[in-house]
Amino acid sequence: MKYIQPVINIEGSEFVVDVDNFLLWEKNNPHNTIQFSDMKDTGDGYEFEYCRDDKNIPFYFYSDNSVMVKLPALIELDPEGMARKYNLSVQDFKGKTDFDIIVDKVEYDKRVFMGILPTFDIASHTFYVDLRMDMLRPKDDFLSKGIVFSKLEGYYIADKKKYLIPYNPKTHEFQEPNYQTITEFPKDLIAVEIPMERNLDPVGWNRKMGLDPKTDLKWVGLKSKHTATIIPWKDTPLLKIIDNNLSLKQKNELKNDSLSDKPKGKGRRI
Repeated sequence: MKYIQPVINIEGSEFVVDVDNFLLWEKNNPHNTIQFSDMKDTGDGYEFEYCRDDKNIPFYFYSDNSVMVKLPALIELDPEGMARKYNLSVQDFKGKTDFDIIVDKVEYDKRVFMGILPTFDIASHTFYVDLRMDMLRPKDDFLSKGIVFSKLEGYYIADKKKYLIPYNPKTHEFQEPNYQTITEFPKDLIAVEIPMERNLDPVGWNRKMGLDPKTDLKWVGLKSKHTATIIPWKDTPLLKIIDNNLSLKQKNELKNDSLSDKPKGKGRRI
């Protein structure tokens, strides 16, 4: 039998339950979506303020024409969809919560109860994601200063929730080139994408923020091993910086040539 996503009615409007993307989308306006991550997790379900005018969570904290909506757990809203997504049977949900089904118990126990830090591999070298020290701490390299997150603020890309940094694979450190003079791609550095701290170690992030370790793990995900994405220099902002520096260098050279070609004036005799 073909799987059909269930539909729920919220204040007269029909919304499709999309467990693959953890959201609701309005049947008559698919672009209007409500993320489960934006709802309050009650443990056995979800609740959120719903604005009848916008048919969504209010843009502001309060709306005159809003109502509190309560939803059951995803394993109740769409048991068939959840069973398909996690390769389980509906019978496996008995006595379980969404958290039990979505979050990998082995990974959770390793991180929370055994204190095992996640790792992040950059160009075949392993780092520990150590948020208490605010850094990616290199394994088996005590001479390296590692990669300190507080020094990467200028490299954060908000829409991607990632940092894009210059990295020295020999020293295992974040290293900036001289942006004012650079005229070619650095041969000793590579460009590396690093997910934001919350995505690398959500449990460590929650503890750092004073939150329950389980907060948002269903939506962020929990992995013990990550691998960096290497980005070609030509696909980074460094290309524009180099082009600007070369253009400025060319203008200065033309200016100097022009000055050197001018005839020198004769000195006045006394």
